[in-house]
Amino acid sequence: PQEQVKIPINLSIGNYTRANDTAFENGDKVGIYVVNYNGSTAGTLAASGNHVNNMQFSFGGSAWTPASAIYWKDQTTHADFYAYYPYSASASTSAHSFSVQTDQSTETNYFASDFLWGKAANVTPTVEPVAITTNHSFSNILIYLEAGNGFTAETLAAATKSVTIKNIKTAATINLATGVASATGNVATVTPWNVGEYYRAMIVPQTVADGTDLITVNVDGVDYTLASGATFVANKQHKFTVTVNKSAGGVDIGIGGWDTDDNEYGGSAE
Repeated sequence: PQEQVKIPINLSIGNYTRANDTAFENGDKVGIYVVNYNGSTAGTLAASGNHVNNMQFSFGGSAWTPASAIYWKDQTTHADFYAYYPYSASASTSAHSFSVQTDQSTETNYFASDFLWGKAANVTPTVEPVAITTNHSFSNILIYLEAGNGFTAETLAAATKSVTIKNIKTAATINLATGVASATGNVATVTPWNVGEYYRAMIVPQTVADGTDLITVNVDGVDYTLASGATFVANKQHKFTVTVNKSAGGVDIGIGGWDTDDNEYGGSAE
């Protein structure tokens, strides 16, 4: 009989979808599951017994390297590939636990709050790298401040300011077969990262009820709170433009995203 040659599995993971919005970085690690087909029928991702179970792949700056060599089952059996970031040795395929940082005021903590997931389906055995594109399982919030009643752009810019996001669940369970994250646990307060022009934070997908105290802006020791409902959607970037008023007035909130989100929000920060 003709000799069967082992085909090593190589990966090419979309490197423009990491939390820094530009590229994976040297030393980043992802977890990989490989599930074989039975003829033309796709297999089901399980906690164990997959063709490859939670193999760690590390990025070396130009290529991904597995912790140990892995191979296709044979030269003809197709497979589904599942990838997630960041890697965890104790990953759960049905309910993987992950939390965003409550303090995302630093670049490190902000990046550490992102969770990425991707799948390549029905892949034919090949010596070429299997291409997997990952997406954000969480949502992203951008908060811009504008001067309203009682402020000018100059006085607001010169003031001492801080921003917090309130009543947000920070814990999640993620189904690694689908990449869907579900918010769990109690609500908390998140401190976003001030990147100069705006503030940003990773948010677990969830719906905040109308009238909830959502964003508090502290200006020179005085709190101005936006009470508003919102729905945070996976892989979407929600832009909140908050007009801070010393007296009654409007708060204009526009939304834009990685995917289009045409919802409009309104409220008042007093």
